Amino acid sequence: MASLNVKGSLVAGALAAIGASVCCVGPLVLLTLGIGGVWVGNLTALEPVRPFFIGVTLLFITLAFRRLYLVPQVCEPGTPCADPRTMKRQRLVFWLVVVILAGLLAVPWAAPLFY
Repeated sequence: MASLNVKGSLVAGALAAIGASVCCVGPLVLLTLGIGGVWVGNLTALEPVRPFFIGVTLLFITLAFRRLYLVPQVCEPGTPCADPRTMKRQRLVFWLVVVILAGLLAVPWAAPLFY
């Protein structure tokens, strides 16, 4: 059950980070793919809700961190969560997702450095 909560928090955090960066990453990706038009500029309309998405992302990452590091897992012997390798994999995936999400959240601040 704990693994499911961590996974759910990471997925929710990833979706919130995508929502936070869609105003800046979306048009850039579409233009890179050769898709253009006036409507691409409308994606910047999501800029005002970006702080909300950043807050939600940080909330879910904090919940996943809490579940992985602060709350002890109660597992019955012989179940997958009782294996220490499972916890190591979960923590590795957690940190990989955190790095990717940090990159997504940093795009609006880092993008002006590239053009």
